[in-house]
Amino acid sequence: MLEEIYKDASHRMDQAVEHTLMELAKVRTGRANPELLNSIQVEYYGSMMPMNQVSTVSVPEPRLIILQPFEKSLIPVIEKAIMDSNLGLTPSNNGNAVLVPIPALSEERRKDLIKYVHQVIEEGRVAVRNVRRDALHHVKEFGQKEHVSEDEIHRQETEMQTLTDNHVGSLNEMQAKKEKELMEF
Repeated sequence: MLEEIYKDASHRMDQAVEHTLMELAKVRTGRANPELLNSIQVEYYGSMMPMNQVSTVSVPEPRLIILQPFEKSLIPVIEKAIMDSNLGLTPSNNGNAVLVPIPALSEERRKDLIKYVHQVIEEGRVAVRNVRRDALHHVKEFGQKEHVSEDEIHRQETEMQTLTDNHVGSLNEMQAKKEKELMEF
C-alpha cells in the first residue's frame, strides 16, 4: 500500500510538472514557436477547433509563423482569431496562407513575462507540494490503521521529500531556461 501511495504521488507530481511545462510553452519569447497558437480556437463548420487542426503550422524563420489553412475560406477567420487572442500578434495573408511575424519584445514586456513565468512556476511548485502533503497524510493514516512501524513511516516521508525535491528542481530548471530565452535579443 505504501508503494502505491508513492507511485500515485510520483504520477501526480509528474502531471503537475507537465502542466507547468505546457503553460510555459504558451509564453511568447522573441522566437517563433508554433505552440504559441495552440490555445487559439477557430470556428470551423459550426464548432470550435484548435488552430493546428484547421491548418498546417510551420516556422520557416526564427521570427515568422506560417499557417497554411486546409481551406482558403478560413484565412480571414484565422486572422481574426489571432487578433482577438490578445497575444500582441498582427497576422497578414498572402492569399494562400496566414503570415504571423513575431515582433521583438521590449524590455518592459520581457520583465512582465518573467514575472508571469515566476507565477506559473510557483503554481507548479505549490501543486507538487500539495501532492506531497496529501501523500504524507495518506502514509500516516495508513500507518495508524495497519500499525506500521514509525521507522517505515519516516522512511516513506524521506522518500516523498526526495521525490518532491526532484520535481521542484526540474521546475527551477524550466524557470531558468525560460528566463534565459526571454532575455535573449
